[in-house]
Amino acid sequence: MDRDTPKTLAAWLVRLEQLHPKEIDMGLERVVEVRDRIGLKPFCPVILVGGTNGKGSTCAMLEAIYRSAGYKTGLYTSPHLNNYNERIRVNGREAMDEQLIVAFERIDAARGEIALTYFEFGTLAAQLVFCDNQVDVAILEVGLGGRLDAVNAFEPDCSVVLNVAIDHVDFLGASRELIGFEKAGIFRHAKPAICAEEEPPQSLLAHAQSVGAHLHLASRDFGHKRTATGWQFWNAAGKKAGLPFPVLRGNAQLENAAAAFECIHAMREHFPVDMAALRTGLLDAWLPGRFQVVPGAGAPDVILDVAHNGAAAQTLAADLQALPCSGRTIAVFGVLADKQIEQITAALASSIDQWIVCELQTARGARAASVEQVLAHSAPEVQVSVCSSVAKGFSAAQVAARGNDRILVFGSFYTVSEALEAIGKRLTGARGNGESD
Repeated sequence: MDRDTPKTLAAWLVRLEQLHPKEIDMGLERVVEVRDRIGLKPFCPVILVGGTNGKGSTCAMLEAIYRSAGYKTGLYTSPHLNNYNERIRVNGREAMDEQLIVAFERIDAARGEIALTYFEFGTLAAQLVFCDNQVDVAILEVGLGGRLDAVNAFEPDCSVVLNVAIDHVDFLGASRELIGFEKAGIFRHAKPAICAEEEPPQSLLAHAQSVGAHLHLASRDFGHKRTATGWQFWNAAGKKAGLPFPVLRGNAQLENAAAAFECIHAMREHFPVDMAALRTGLLDAWLPGRFQVVPGAGAPDVILDVAHNGAAAQTLAADLQALPCSGRTIAVFGVLADKQIEQITAALASSIDQWIVCELQTARGARAASVEQVLAHSAPEVQVSVCSSVAKGFSAAQVAARGNDRILVFGSFYTVSEALEAIGKRLTGARGNGESD
């Protein structure tokens, strides 16, 4: 096997894409074997965050709240928008190239002939970086499913499943019951298991009971309520009132915040957190691409959202309705071929006045002509055009839009990433106006 060691992070990432014949290969055997060869045993508490939608936002809130309380955090999320370093953060700062290269070298030396996937390599690297930096808590976002996801190779002290919707059917199954079982695979015996869905699949409830997890269920054990001046969180310990709304926009963010609060409450013996840290964390948590209004893009308004399944599209439609617009909504839309394109477009058909369907710069992207055909059925009265890239689609939207219109760029992390590049925005440059599966 070729062991020529890459010298740069970019070269390493190219190598990682070539080490395994499949982009996704579900299973824990490979990553566990390499973990044990390295002797990688996190010495800090671990939180796993899963669910179909909302994982990235919840992870961002957990990170911000724990940092506000004075704890050193490690955060691992995926995918990234602009650069790989976004996936691994220590105390809010992206890992440096040199740190990642050292971690990749250690994994490569230990794996022998084991062919790890890109995500498995990154998961192990994240934990190496966290251990080297002696973080107080490691927050790991599930990449796909839960039971067989690489992050599940590390024992959680608390697990969170936000919701269960239909997505990744080729890997997780075509029903909520099948998917719920996979998501619940991150639950552990005698450990808190937070579920933010009021009526989760029976399979999730049954698995939590079978493994002896301490299930905290939304609306039964914890919840939230909007008030005239903010919102209120409640659980078995009482109420926390007068809370500020999260800086992250969107109707689903209170559900995500409530799940984060319940996780923090469940972990209070490890990490006590006061009200000041809870408030500050809500206002500091930031994640691009989640109903993000881009500052400095000029009129008309530009909204970026990574919504890429039917459930997320329904949430996006509600968010658009809650944000008044006197003009038209022009969508720049690019989506992966394996997504629920019919459900996504149907959910937003009444919210969008003009569609610009774009080819994505990835082999996984749906052909724009095929998406155009879907829209001909779900939105037959709406103008639809096709562009060869998101950059060209965004330019076309700017030309078509008037001052009172708004441009919505959505459908995939790839779509938002290409749009950010076209707009000329860095992730940090877009802060202040708030993943994946």
